[in-house]
Amino acid sequence: MRRLPIYFLIDISESMVGEPIQQVEEGLATIIQALKTDPHALETVYVSIIVFAGQPKTLVPLQEIVSFYPPKFPIGSGTSLSKGLGHLMYELRSNIVKTTYEVKGDWKPIVFLFTDGVPTDDTQAAISEWKNNWQRTANLIAVSFGNETDTKLLGQLTENVLHFKNTNVQSYKEFFKWVTDSIKTSSISVENNSSGFELAKLDGETISKIDLTKEEPNKQYVDDNYVVLSGKCQNTKRPYLMKYRKNIAPSIYAGIELASKNYKLVGAYQVDNNYFELADNSNFNNKVNTEELFGAPTCPCCGNQIAFAVCVCQKIHCIGDEQISTCPWCNNQGSYGYGEGGFDVNRTQG
Repeated sequence: MRRLPIYFLIDISESMVGEPIQQVEEGLATIIQALKTDPHALETVYVSIIVFAGQPKTLVPLQEIVSFYPPKFPIGSGTSLSKGLGHLMYELRSNIVKTTYEVKGDWKPIVFLFTDGVPTDDTQAAISEWKNNWQRTANLIAVSFGNETDTKLLGQLTENVLHFKNTNVQSYKEFFKWVTDSIKTSSISVENNSSGFELAKLDGETISKIDLTKEEPNKQYVDDNYVVLSGKCQNTKRPYLMKYRKNIAPSIYAGIELASKNYKLVGAYQVDNNYFELADNSNFNNKVNTEELFGAPTCPCCGNQIAFAVCVCQKIHCIGDEQISTCPWCNNQGSYGYGEGGFDVNRTQG
């Protein structure tokens, strides 16, 4: 039986922390569960999951769905789409069986790319390699989670750039049902020697196709849609992330209408030490002033009331009611107080 390889290339950058990554994790589990009950998919579909932040990683190598168990998704720093694409192409070269005179190879692979932000690196070399070597031999569907993705850039990879309105739990369920239906439809198509690639019908509400002719180019190396700050718990030594979403507030100065930018707290989330493994280790110097940030969370690891204390080493950690605190980054000990006015803190690439 010829295989139909399905690759999921998933953005796990800091902006995906919280509900988005939890819903993706649960959504992938429901996809696999549904495919295991479909006779066509059960015979032909093989699945692999690749994640990327500052670094890429294969979470699940290409394998038949009967032995597939959905993994837990990590979070990393940065959104290196170029490294994600590079790793995907490496996996395709390594695992796809080509047709020869003696052997019928795999069906054309299908790649689902999920991302919610803009790349934090230069993607042109990876995009050129994709266009030259894989665009005609693989089907890629790029899905923008929310409104903040650089869809013009995704349009260089594929004509199938879709917008998923990830507004609530029900929309996630409907989206992953659409992905499941698309895989089932494609598995039947290859059996019938037709197109071999048929997306399920789009509802136009939860998920819709993006008109790429109306999008403006957007090139930047920091995802400015969010500010994500990296901290570490003083008590457990576990890392955590504080996520703020961009907000444009109208204002009037001297009778002139203006717009000011600030960021509102979304939440604080524990992450595991894979966060550092998947981070881009380049020396970035991205800062944000605390006057632009609204809201301060408690520590998501130990419950300390202040998760936003800054050590002299410039790293963020939590503090409680102890008189002397120890920075879990540099082990410096000292007492903390409240300062006046704003100050710059290091932000991640998002």
